[in-house]
Formats: sequence, C-alpha cells, structure tokens
Amino acid sequence: MLVECRLSRIVFREDNDQQYIFLEERSGGRSFPIVIGFFEAAEIHRKANGQVPARPLTHDLLRTAMEALGGKLRCVEIHELRENTFFANLVIDQDGRTVRVDCRPSDAIALAVAYGAAIAVEDAVLTAAAEKHGEGAS
Repeated sequence: MLVECRLSRIVFREDNDQQYIFLEERSGGRSFPIVIGFFEAAEIHRKANGQVPARPLTHDLLRTAMEALGGKLRCVEIHELRENTFFANLVIDQDGRTVRVDCRPSDAIALAVAYGAAIAVEDAVLTAAAEKHGEGAS
C-alpha cells in the first residue's frame, strides 16, 4: 500500500558530501531521511523555493522532454529499500497509459517538487525507514 508523503525538510551539511532530505507522512507521524548529494539537494531546494535558473538544468531538461513526448508526471513512488538504498519510480501518464521509469529518489523528488506532484512511499518502506532512524515510527 502506498502512503502519501511530503518533503518536510532539506539539511545541508557543509562538513560532509552527504546531504539529507526528509520525507514525512501527510496524515501520520512517520518520517525518514534519504541521503543525497549536494547538487541534488541544491536542485530540490531551488525547486521548493520556486527559483528558476537562467538556463535549464538536468531536471528541467527531463521535464521538457517528458512533456514534449506527451507525458505528464502523475506522482513519484518510493517502492523499495534494499541494503540502505531507496528505489523510486516516476509514474507518468502518456497517451492513456501509465509508464513507470526507474530513477533515484532524489531525481524523483526534484521533479515532484517542480510539478507539484504527489510523493508516495510504500508502507513497508516507510515503516522500515522510520523505525531505523527513530523518526516518529509508529
């Protein structure tokens, strides 16, 4: 079962290459971090704050290409947690069919924030990640 979540915060750590984004259950108390790189965190931060770069960046290119091919991002799904790595899909509506595209969660979340699309996390993933990190597990 998928649980709707939201991006709750972005944590930049100057002393480390690893940055953190936190997802939080929309109608519950569970939350968890995902470790990402600096450039991915910066892009999500830009998108969340409505900042538009002078030239299109990679996520902008993907969005433009997806739309040019008749696709529209419906949502992103974080569907698996294996060996401390999260796995995600872009869920795209195109010509009356649903297409799932495997991607990194950081890329999926950047696009979701840009589109205003839903972020869904498999309940088992949300439970395992929240319990592992002690972030409001229930």
